Amino acid sequence: MESKRQQKYSKLIQKELGEIFQKEAKPLVGNAMVTIVRVIMSPDLSVAKINLSLLLANNQELFDKINDHKKEIRKHLGRRIGKSVRIIPEIAFFMDESASYAQHMDKIISSLDIPEASADDEEED
Repeated sequence: MESKRQQKYSKLIQKELGEIFQKEAKPLVGNAMVTIVRVIMSPDLSVAKINLSLLLANNQELFDKINDHKKEIRKHLGRRIGKSVRIIPEIAFFMDESASYAQHMDKIISSLDIPEASADDEEED
């Protein structure tokens, strides 16, 4: 269970990283849409685990590119939140697979061949 302070920092970092990916990191991500799904702060607020959802791109390639530019992204984050936090947390990016998993499950469900219920079956219910 996260403390109020961890939750407050998580929300702040999520908001600021979202803006960073929209503005400063636009050359890095190109036309891809990067969504900060969740930020989990360590109890001492020194590490932020960030779950990213990537759309309109080769996910693994873009994720590796973002991971390679982690220091640059942290520097942009430091400029934005440096006056309101004591230390700028180390950031660790993780892929959030929930959107692609939902698409996969939707595809499977739509491809199922479910026969129509007969009139006799409906009367028994």
